[in-house]
Amino acid sequence: MNKKTIKDINVAGKRALVRVDFNVPLKEGQVTDDRRIRAALPTIQYLLDNGAGVVLMSHLGRPKGGPQPEFMMDPVATKLGELLGRPVKKLDDCVGPEVEAAVGAMQPGDVIVLENTRFHAEEKKNDPAFAAQLAALGDVYVNDAFGSAHRAHASTAGVTDTLRPAVAGFLLEKELEYLGGALADPVPPFLAIMGGAKISDKIAVIENLLSKVDSLLIGGGMANTFFVAQGYGVGQSLVEAEAIETAKSLLAAHADKLILPVDCVVAAEFKAEAEAKVVPVDEVPEGWMILDIGPATIAHFSNRLAAAKTVVWNGPMGVFEFPRFAEGTFAIARALSGLSGATTIIGGGDSAAAAEQSGLAEKMSHISTGGGASLEFLEGKALPGVAALDDRE
Repeated sequence: MNKKTIKDINVAGKRALVRVDFNVPLKEGQVTDDRRIRAALPTIQYLLDNGAGVVLMSHLGRPKGGPQPEFMMDPVATKLGELLGRPVKKLDDCVGPEVEAAVGAMQPGDVIVLENTRFHAEEKKNDPAFAAQLAALGDVYVNDAFGSAHRAHASTAGVTDTLRPAVAGFLLEKELEYLGGALADPVPPFLAIMGGAKISDKIAVIENLLSKVDSLLIGGGMANTFFVAQGYGVGQSLVEAEAIETAKSLLAAHADKLILPVDCVVAAEFKAEAEAKVVPVDEVPEGWMILDIGPATIAHFSNRLAAAKTVVWNGPMGVFEFPRFAEGTFAIARALSGLSGATTIIGGGDSAAAAEQSGLAEKMSHISTGGGASLEFLEGKALPGVAALDDRE
């Protein structure tokens, strides 16, 4: 973590323009999961306590071609006000004369939430003029949106072309320290767990991790492609035909590190109440599909994890949205929560949701707020939103 943070600059009397990740789920005009808002509170509170006025910008959802009522930031601003216990002013745009006037009239301790940055197509295009309009709203720039740090957008990267200092907030700092520490200087044994549907999404991550880990456990739909590479039939299971050769070469080069399931839970159809049974991975019945790892695999994986001191987990072990096929994923969460003296890092997305649903999130060292960003970081890529920030001397 060689980037400056909010503790490295003086914010008293300044307007802090803060990129947060308030891309939260909404239902009937209410925030249904406020984790991402809560994750930004330490940074916001620090800025307020140290005499700054705070201007917050974020995207929300995937609006198409301009403002859409269901993606407006009003419910987010309301929830933030509740969590902060102070007034939060929501503006109807993120640039323009009215926004500039409202921000210009700010006092230390004021909090403003700008409208959804993606209501302007220029945001995703990283348009320089739009970025400069955003930059004019602050005296200092703070990026605390790890979940968007892999995007070179106006609010995450372009804004720093004209606004300095540009520093990390506490959440971004924490993400980089945990994920960066795991990659650069892990306490051994270092194990990674990869799941989810597709191997193609994570080939580069797998290749990068295999050069660093002691073992890599593979579950979820991506394991099926490895089974086919080994010559096993997988019935109607999800398989990526174009990735079979990649799986073969990975198995040939890293047979000692790649740990695959030994049994699986198969179902006659893709339904929550489908008929299901446990079979060895080389005995999947024709017409059936693999939807979870089996009990022997849970024991095998748990045994492998028992001695681990650093673990990175990204992706569920099965279709955990269906309770009948969630046991493998939740068993991994239990195994990680029981490790003594280990650093356990959950890489966002479905794995984060599974840790929450298992009730064990509090027992993990770190749960990333960025699924795509954490994957690109684990792949070894530079994140544009991080690269744009000021380096420490």
